Amino acid sequence: MKEATAEAFQELTEPYRRELQVHCYRMLGSVQDAEDALQDTLLAAWQGFAGFEGRSSLRTWLYRIATNRCLNARRSAGRRRAKEWDVPDVEPPASTRLGEVVWLEPMPDTMLDGPAGGLSGGPLGPEARYEQAEAVSLAFVTALQILPPRQLAVLILRDVLGFHADEVAGMLDSSVESVKSALKRARATLEYRRPPAPPPAAGSPAEEAIVAAFARAWESADVDALVTLLTDDAFMSMPPMPFEYAGRAAVAHFSAGIFRSGRRFDLVPTRANGQPAFGAYLRSPGGISHGVGLYVLTLADDRICALIRFENSVLPRFGLPRSIPSP
Repeated sequence: MKEATAEAFQELTEPYRRELQVHCYRMLGSVQDAEDALQDTLLAAWQGFAGFEGRSSLRTWLYRIATNRCLNARRSAGRRRAKEWDVPDVEPPASTRLGEVVWLEPMPDTMLDGPAGGLSGGPLGPEARYEQAEAVSLAFVTALQILPPRQLAVLILRDVLGFHADEVAGMLDSSVESVKSALKRARATLEYRRPPAPPPAAGSPAEEAIVAAFARAWESADVDALVTLLTDDAFMSMPPMPFEYAGRAAVAHFSAGIFRSGRRFDLVPTRANGQPAFGAYLRSPGGISHGVGLYVLTLADDRICALIRFENSVLPRFGLPRSIPSP
């Protein structure tokens, strides 16, 4: 292996690195698993580069490798198990239902933006059916995880990235008819909860207003103020714990229980999956607030239609500290 050859390979593949990572994340629902799959993809591409004969574009060839690496990962790796409730001094109300996708992780917007094509993770083909921001939203990525692996791959390649059916067939060593059949089944079974209204534009005054109002309500433990911000069908979940609460009343009841325990929080803004988010820090008597999780908001017009809480293990990925001084 000559250093110049390795450098040339890196130069050729670097423009696709970011979008391939986003592709792996959509398929696996986990940032860590996506990073592992990306490294496997680049290693396999390097080892097989001498056999790349240009019958397809380099981008298509890399997507073929990445997709099959992700399919292997989904087939061979056991999914993370659900976690039991572990919030001290808080007894949660009965959940509306138990979530199936407890391994889901949020992706920082810093990993989604870039020269490869923004939030979509790369340039979209003519047959893409989903908007760029929608295709990385937590609701959409969660829904994808319910699909069988092969249907998942076909739907992402066709409806998210817009590859033609014959290109997808080549990537999966399948027939065009098989690809069309898998896509039809995937579309029929995909459970995707779209917001009842479009969200305000990222960074717009409308988004900033609703996000600031949520921060004030949560930091002051004002359940009444929180309720006014929620849609009627607001939804809350907290992977890897399977508890899910659907409806404004259920979310308010759960939140009230958290605040009744005396827990008070400081919030630090960030962004995940193209959505506003907060690092959540629990205040302590010593004047230090300790990181306990990450909240990601899904907005619909000027209301909040979903709130997902992740564990504090994701904070470093967002550049957030483990603790902060209390105000």
